[in-house]
Amino acid sequence: MKTVFNTDEDTYRYDVEMLVNSFYPKRENDDNIKTDMIQHLNIVIDKENNLISVWVEEKTDKGNGSISCKTEGKCLSCDKKEIKNTIKQLVYKTLSTYTGKELPWGILTGIRPTKIAMAVLEEGYDANKTDGQINKSIESLLKDYYYVSDEKTNLAIDIARREREILKSIDYKDGYSLYIGIPFCPTTCLYCSFTSYPIGMYREKADRYVDCLIKEIEVCSKKFKDKKLNTIYFGGGTPTTLSADQLKRIFAKIEEVFDFTYLQEYTVEAGRPDSITEDRLKALKDYNITRISVNPQTMKQETLDIIGRKHSVDDVRKAFYLARGLGFDNINMDFIAGLPNESIDDVRNTMEEVLKLNPDSMTVHSLAIKRAAALNIFKDKYKEMTIENNVEIMELCQNYAEMLNMKPYYMYRQKNMAGNMENVGYAKDGKAGIYNILIMEEKQTILALGAGAVTKYVFPYGGRIERCDNVKNADQYMDRIDEMIVRKEKFIDTCNMG
Repeated sequence: MKTVFNTDEDTYRYDVEMLVNSFYPKRENDDNIKTDMIQHLNIVIDKENNLISVWVEEKTDKGNGSISCKTEGKCLSCDKKEIKNTIKQLVYKTLSTYTGKELPWGILTGIRPTKIAMAVLEEGYDANKTDGQINKSIESLLKDYYYVSDEKTNLAIDIARREREILKSIDYKDGYSLYIGIPFCPTTCLYCSFTSYPIGMYREKADRYVDCLIKEIEVCSKKFKDKKLNTIYFGGGTPTTLSADQLKRIFAKIEEVFDFTYLQEYTVEAGRPDSITEDRLKALKDYNITRISVNPQTMKQETLDIIGRKHSVDDVRKAFYLARGLGFDNINMDFIAGLPNESIDDVRNTMEEVLKLNPDSMTVHSLAIKRAAALNIFKDKYKEMTIENNVEIMELCQNYAEMLNMKPYYMYRQKNMAGNMENVGYAKDGKAGIYNILIMEEKQTILALGAGAVTKYVFPYGGRIERCDNVKNADQYMDRIDEMIVRKEKFIDTCNMG
């Protein structure tokens, strides 16, 4: 679909194109699988009359344009946010009428829909409103202003309330969290766009990476000596591609230089079952890691082979039971809905296997195909594969989560998600991933170390957030570690000064 603005302003183009892609997923456009012959989406901003018009212009047999599904709306102020949302509302109404589709998340194209619900929730409590009044305000905002469906509105409210309860003991002003990035994986998955490197090619460089990471840990920890560390999260990549001894070196340094007095959660995303071994798990246990992930993504062997996983379904079971046997009582599992050639029956079979394993939490991701993923770069090679995700599949996963006595506790969305759905984390009581909520709600400073890690400094008042990122490339990170450290020191000092 070609989008044309009949205005010289491109300020709103990105948001409109994101919304258009939700009605016409990029994968379908690439494959020319369209039943609608839309040539232009026209948007006219009449500043003099504060009028915005949106319409679809179809191409007729005679070659001229024919206007259909025109909508108009008044924008009562010149505020850019109001103009943007008015445009999105009108585009939504126009395309919804034209296509006969409704989107579960309405005009929301951002990744954090629960932030909207959380803001209204906290304002309501500050104003001493009742739960019923607060819910009504959130519902009105999401349904009437953003056009979110009843089901997703209820989900957002449910998660926002649970997040608030989980975070009530977190110190936003003087507290912080620590992220450690390990940019290595056993292999690169077909759908993955993260900056990660096959450990086979970097095995001889891994010690040097650990040296550089420890150096960054030593220096940056001094900048937070007067702060309260609430959570630690090892991500990547796959942290357990490092050897047990390499992991111990990092754990020991963290324990040496950081104060654990206020630590509530210590997570290592063990991730790939083919990287989970007894000696690595014992290393995690020796350093009191409280939460780990075992992430199969699916329990269908054919799909694992397609997406480039080198482990079997049985390897997943063995890794999970090994961790349980060593005493890990907070194990998360990640799954992806919308993987190539998977049907709802395949997802149901995966969920049945999850029931047998009985993890403490699980995250159900909707496949998001990024530009850097092999599934997109080499799309011609995979064009015969089907990508299926919908409300029925997500509700199926939710039903299985309920069977496991899990409740939704965090959620986020991404661009180009299959079925325009969302990612939802479910957990049993007391097993929610606190860091997951903090990174999504952006309520607390996160000190992030390692290649590609992005430190977020959240100021206590006013909602201001500043960022400082390390280079993504692992080799450049190692070559430029001193530069990274100096830059981060200056960044932290500047932020501490306000």
